[in-house]
This record gives sequence, C-alpha cells and structure tokens, in this order.
Amino acid sequence: MGFNVAIIDSGGANLASLRYALERLGARSIVSVDTEVIARAPRVLLPGVGAAGNAMERLRAHGLDSLIPRLTAPLLGICLGMQLLFTHSAEGDTPCLGVLDGTVERLRSQPGRPVPHMGWNTLEVREPDPLLEGIAAADHVYFVHSFAVPPGPSTLAATDYGGPLSAVVRRKNFYGVQFHPERSGKTGAHILRNFLALAA
Repeated sequence: MGFNVAIIDSGGANLASLRYALERLGARSIVSVDTEVIARAPRVLLPGVGAAGNAMERLRAHGLDSLIPRLTAPLLGICLGMQLLFTHSAEGDTPCLGVLDGTVERLRSQPGRPVPHMGWNTLEVREPDPLLEGIAAADHVYFVHSFAVPPGPSTLAATDYGGPLSAVVRRKNFYGVQFHPERSGKTGAHILRNFLALAA
C-alpha cells in the first residue's frame, strides 16, 4: 500500500494544506472517494468545508454514507467532517452519518462573539485520550465554524465561545475535531501526530 492515510474527498475542503501537514509528519496520503480504497485504508480523514447538505449529498453519491459507519480503522472528522459524524445538523435540516449521538446546532451571535466563530481558542480537556496526549490547557487551535455540537457523552475536549462547545469528540474508532489541525501550528501538528500513532 502506497499510503497510510486516506482523505475522503468531501468537496470544498482545503485538501492541499491537510496533505502538506501530513507530509511534514512523514505520512503518505491519498485523496479518494473510492469505497474500496477507503475501506482498506489504515487511517481515514473526513475533512469538510461548506454546507452539511452538500457534503452529505456527495458522500451518498459515492456510497460513503453507508461505508463510513462500518469502518473499523481510526477515522478523524475535521470541522464540518466532525459534524457529519453526528445524527443530524440544523444546517439545512440535514440527516448525517449517525456515528455519534447528538445534533449540530447553529451558533448564536452574542456581543463580542460574532458568528462564524473564527480564530484561535483554547481546549479544555475533559477526558484523557491518546488523541490528546501532550495537549495542555494553554494550547491554542484555530476554529472557523457557524455550527457546533453541545458537550455530550462523546466530548473529549470543549472550547468556550459564549458557552461550552464540543471541540474534540470520540466514539470507539471515530474521532472528530471542530477546529482545523492543519492550520493550528504546533498544537495541530501534535494532534495529527497522535492520530497517526493510533493503532489501526
């Protein structure tokens, strides 16, 4: 196998910067919507930028909506990709993959808290996990999003933006991060390195 990470081409994502971030960590990646390629990948990334409805349409068109919940390799959803792992998104009233229980809700604009939430914020680690090994409370990561998931049973780490939001989630081999690790400097690289070290 000529790669150790398959990146699902969910459309609109900044795939080049994600591939470059992986390359800097010594990982070989392939971008694909081929169910056979993704099914045999030792690790899978589900990035996403844009609208939930469009992303789910693209996954359904390639049969990935039925494949993804059956994967046993470590999978990391990024930004919209994390949101797609949940049951439902308020964005366009969109049924999602249902790997994680919960509903994605629109952020509410508040004084000093415009929507989208865009910029650097810290993580509050709530549950220890290999994905977050070595991450400290003062470490910052980069967010760009208008929808979010309230903290729940799958929340490993939260961030505060006018109230707590899920920043890192997990159920079994399915992980998600609401921020962009490929744009989050050393902290983002550290989290990607931890993901690459997860046992397939």
